[in-house]
Amino acid sequence: MKIICPICKRVTTWEENTHRPFCSERCKLIDLGKWVSEEYKIAGEKVEEQSEKNMSNGHGDDARAGNVKRQREETE
Repeated sequence: MKIICPICKRVTTWEENTHRPFCSERCKLIDLGKWVSEEYKIAGEKVEEQSEKNMSNGHGDDARAGNVKRQREETE
């Protein structure tokens, strides 16, 4: 089966290619670099924003740590 590399658009074969869906290690690394530099993005809220919301709602790590501290103070 013939495929087109999503980075360089070169035609390659699926079965014989160890770098699929890319044509080469180079194209695979270019794609990885685009993810790391946030050139590619997935729609939705950023993870940091979700964590901040959880903390302000009392569901984050800081809120849990505060609850544990209060519980210790109450038992002492």
